Amino acid sequence: MSTTEIGNVSVPAGVNLPLYMDNHATTPLDPRVLEAMMPYFTTVFGNAASRNHSFGWEAEAGVEKAREQVAKLIGATAKEIIFTSGATESNNLAIKGIAEMYKERGNHIITQATEHKAVLDTCKRLEKSGYRVTYLPVKADGLIDIEDLKLAMDDKTILVSIMFANNEIGVIQPVAEIGKLCHERGVLFHTDAVQAVGKIPVDVNAMNIDALSLSGHKIYGPKGVGALYVRRRNPRVQISEQINGGGHERGMRSGTLNVPGIVGLGKACELAGEEMVAETKRLIALRDKLKAKLEGALDYIHVNGSWEHRLPGNLNMSFVYVEGESLLMGINEIAVSSGSACTSATLEPSYVLKALGLGDDVAHSSIRFGLGRFNTEAEVDYVADKLIDVVQKLRELSPLYEMVKEGIDISKIEWQAH
Repeated sequence: MSTTEIGNVSVPAGVNLPLYMDNHATTPLDPRVLEAMMPYFTTVFGNAASRNHSFGWEAEAGVEKAREQVAKLIGATAKEIIFTSGATESNNLAIKGIAEMYKERGNHIITQATEHKAVLDTCKRLEKSGYRVTYLPVKADGLIDIEDLKLAMDDKTILVSIMFANNEIGVIQPVAEIGKLCHERGVLFHTDAVQAVGKIPVDVNAMNIDALSLSGHKIYGPKGVGALYVRRRNPRVQISEQINGGGHERGMRSGTLNVPGIVGLGKACELAGEEMVAETKRLIALRDKLKAKLEGALDYIHVNGSWEHRLPGNLNMSFVYVEGESLLMGINEIAVSSGSACTSATLEPSYVLKALGLGDDVAHSSIRFGLGRFNTEAEVDYVADKLIDVVQKLRELSPLYEMVKEGIDISKIEWQAH
């Protein structure tokens, strides 16, 4: 096998650098999705709202097929699917739309501290408009405590929004239990299911979900397109529109539909449904191999978040006594995500990791590996070997690591300022 030397780690044949292992941020477009989309860029270019000629009818047929494909993946009906520009818009539409529509009934919303910013910032915006929002803490494993949720509910609670699976630590919340509790209390339940849909089974009826956000680019579909599921029966959920215009999408979301994007989202959902069982098995094997190789060669490393309740392709690990920025620079030909906030240029430690109770130093030395459909075993081997090499080199330079190895409790040291 031919190899290329980079540092102490050889790059095996078939592994191309830079290498992508950040599939929670976005996924590459599946070639089969692109193939389904192509006609809608060229020959089938009609506006799906043009009802009086064949160009419009063909576009509309493509959209309606996609609606069926999306609905099937989550156990919904086609009429319950609203197309949007992505999950951020879906989250905004669901939370603001429900808050406005049900404000006569109450003004209290419950969410959790580790939600995506698209949910947290939407809730903060509503607080400025007089809504009360409760931000539930999470336990050290990243899961909410159902008892906390019960205690937070009152007679003014109209909406609970808890994400299905976390984008950083991959932790899967007890969604069916949350949905059951909400329905018993007559409270609507929304979930940001961006990381879960297409990766693990999602059934909106079995799980008592009233509104669900999903996005194309997390499931090997195009960017800039997403969907919102809105329950039509038991209970019928009403949402006030946030974008006004021609009354598209049954009056819930105006604007000319992104037909090629929607067709791509539909195809991506269809493929995810067909391949989920096999893909889950493969990704768990790759992820477990990566974890085992790292743990076999390095000490003072740990997994962040529940191992049992976790997405198949997620591994979030802290490499203690290593400076996070140096670690990322050492593996700069591997695309991964760090434990520092990626939402801005600041080096703030991730609020999700801090919510688990991790210290800043531990959060900064964390890496999120997002394994996906196109990652291979050879890539996993290379990433593990490269990371082991870089961590060992950095720790050789770390006086803290040396002290810990000598049995010194560094938390008890009083550092002197000079």
